[in-house]
Amino acid sequence: MKGSSINILGISAFYHDSSAALIRDGEIVAAAQEERFTRKKLDANFPSHAVQYCLAEAGIGKDQLDAVAFYDKPITKFARILETYFGVAPKGLHSFMIAVPIWLKQKLWIPYKIEVALERCGITPPKDIYFPEHHESHAASAFYSSPYSSAAILTLDGVGEWATSTVGRGEGNKIKIMRDLRFPHSLGLLYSAFTYFAGFRVNSGEYKLMGLAPYGEPTYVDLIKDTLLDLRDDGSFRLNMDYFGFLDGLTMTNDKFADLFGGPRREGEREITQREMDMAKSIQVVTEEIILAMAHYAHEITGEKRLCLAGGVALNCVANGRLLKEGLFEDIWIQPAAGDAGGALGAAQMVWYHVLGNQREVDNVHDMMKGSYLGPSFEDEEIESFLDEKGYVATKLSSDEWAPTLATVINEEHVVGLFQGRMEFGPRALGCRSIIGDARSSKMQSVMNLKIKYRESFRPFAPSCLEERVHDYFELDEPSPYMLLVALVKKDLCVELGDSDTLSMRDQINQIRSKIPAVTHVDRSARVQTVTPQANSGYYDIIKAFEALTGYGIIINTSFNVRGEPIVCTPEDAYRCFMRTEMDYLVLNSFLLAKKDQPVWQDKKNWREEYVLD
Repeated sequence: MKGSSINILGISAFYHDSSAALIRDGEIVAAAQEERFTRKKLDANFPSHAVQYCLAEAGIGKDQLDAVAFYDKPITKFARILETYFGVAPKGLHSFMIAVPIWLKQKLWIPYKIEVALERCGITPPKDIYFPEHHESHAASAFYSSPYSSAAILTLDGVGEWATSTVGRGEGNKIKIMRDLRFPHSLGLLYSAFTYFAGFRVNSGEYKLMGLAPYGEPTYVDLIKDTLLDLRDDGSFRLNMDYFGFLDGLTMTNDKFADLFGGPRREGEREITQREMDMAKSIQVVTEEIILAMAHYAHEITGEKRLCLAGGVALNCVANGRLLKEGLFEDIWIQPAAGDAGGALGAAQMVWYHVLGNQREVDNVHDMMKGSYLGPSFEDEEIESFLDEKGYVATKLSSDEWAPTLATVINEEHVVGLFQGRMEFGPRALGCRSIIGDARSSKMQSVMNLKIKYRESFRPFAPSCLEERVHDYFELDEPSPYMLLVALVKKDLCVELGDSDTLSMRDQINQIRSKIPAVTHVDRSARVQTVTPQANSGYYDIIKAFEALTGYGIIINTSFNVRGEPIVCTPEDAYRCFMRTEMDYLVLNSFLLAKKDQPVWQDKKNWREEYVLD
């Protein structure tokens, strides 16, 4: 290794949500997804921009990078793909002819692509390139980032090389995978099949299916369990592949699946029917049952009191909330970048701890993620130059007036784009690239969905609340800094409703269910973020000022983007999104911009065709 400090770059790429992460002597210095720089949602290309950012943020010189880790084993994955195609031949020839040339031209040349990318950054490629297994990278991102000295580890996603879920144990600086479930039997792919059938896009629409579930009834649970899978007590299962198309075709489900559920899949923009609502609820119930069974098994074979979670399925915050409520483990920690993006971080950590044998220092309380604020930040001087150059009108607020002014604006039911500090790593906006508003407002959910986000009206918004006041609003006994737990709104805040079973979805959406209606879902639940001054002092100050003004230490937080667009990265991204929507105010660090004061905005093309129709 070179120099006094050891710098390790982690990379994930070529499937979806490519990213890069840089750790120095075990400390996470920087991490970001490629989509944030290219503005291409879930960009799967090699993360050249993210690599450049991480190296620049860490101040890496020409000969200061010691190792690179890629988040899976491409050769093993290619072997699995070939074996799968040969196993279903002659079916699947069309998808085989599409996939194999991509592998031969791109995915099998990863070491070369890494060298080229580093050389373009002026960095000498290190001699050491590591390839941990996909689920090892997930497990590492969960355990090594967690506060725990030892823990059970559960990883769940679509598929890595062969594994689709794993149970393992972490202790000190070592991880051991003890059991895995193998392709094609996959909880992630099962959930994605229902996502696809409901008319949403795979790998991005799973959130929508989860948000749709509370509107439905679990009428298909028995049908799913009796026909589609053979579920065992330990959470392992076998899918009935007669009903799925991802082995031998280019779709997640086939005609037999459609016949089972009474007709063809919903096409993207068609009205959602009771069938889709009931299917969403049913697969959510089944998913929770499988996760709970796997967690019981993990507890049994590891004997651990704590659990770490990663993999795309670990972003199912409803299941996470139920897992926490069951009390099987004393503590649960979920990697905020649980999907493939987090694999870049886990790969680098796997090298530092597991391969190189470096020791961990943990206190079983504080994690290593720095609030997940690991992306780029911008100084006031940069922002002021940008505003002056473009002729955009802004008021610079002093540190004393910043939070009270924003609290007043929110109290007046204005929608605010908040851009401050370092960009978040992972799919959640956590108060640095967020759109915020008044959780007490009865109109805010509709306004934000239809006029700001341009997305489906049924999708709920998350609350950000002061950590010390979370018990006043939610049935939650744990901090939830990464917005990965769902909890019920306190009963004393809820409003009694009449019989709503006969109401349409639209009418149900518009019902007032609590004193914080804008963040209360149809089942009186919410995806909670707790905020502390240690993690994000600026965001905490806003909510604290709002509490001083209104008595409520809680606001709305949704990601700063429109439907189909990545979360904003730069001041320019933020201003563009601000002007394209009906947001009222924009905050760029110390600067406050009012929509009414800005010059007329004109796009050169119809941007909604690029972003909104996802």
